[in-house]
Amino acid sequence: MAHVLDNPIWHALTGPLAGFAIGAGQARHMHRDVGPFSAIEANTDGADRDLRVSLPAGSDVVLFRPTREAEPPGWTIVAARPLVQMVVEPSDLPPSFAADPPLPLGADDDMLGLVEQEKPGPFARRTPELGSYVGYRGDGRLLAMGGHRMRVPGFTELSAIAVDASARGRGLGAAIVLHLAHGVVATGDTPFLHVFPDNPAMELYRRLGFRERALLWVLWRRPVG
Repeated sequence: MAHVLDNPIWHALTGPLAGFAIGAGQARHMHRDVGPFSAIEANTDGADRDLRVSLPAGSDVVLFRPTREAEPPGWTIVAARPLVQMVVEPSDLPPSFAADPPLPLGADDDMLGLVEQEKPGPFARRTPELGSYVGYRGDGRLLAMGGHRMRVPGFTELSAIAVDASARGRGLGAAIVLHLAHGVVATGDTPFLHVFPDNPAMELYRRLGFRERALLWVLWRRPVG
């Protein structure tokens, strides 16, 4: 039986995040002002049909899939990249160590600016509505941030972990990850995250107790014609 984390976007958009989704049948799309993600229940002709019918005008689809599937007729692959999915068991999570824990972020904090600068992954105007976002401020600006994105039954994803280049080496990223992870555990969920294999942050996540669970594929498809 497939695990919910083998198809996290589908289980998020048909479960805890259904209010952020459009589409029906075997396909869903996240509202594009929340994120660029789409999902199919399985790689079938019916799912491809539903994906196309409900696709927002002028939009591409970004799928997380368990294998590198070929594009169906009528689509082209813009990009395909492997993606490491990591999970931490509550018993493996170190205690939070920050003397000053990260603070909640809101509309007045320039999260979009920090994301554009550091590029931790897709982030849109309404992404912060998906979960709690926290960070550190200094010198009148946002220096580090992170928050929750996908939620599936039993699991909550940590995402958008970003640290300004001028603030690196101070442990801010680790403090944010631990703060968010402990918050997830307190709800009864298990924390997970996604990272590209060439991202040096993988070593940090390993030190914080995260372990590789699966290798997924990010498939960025564009309709032809």
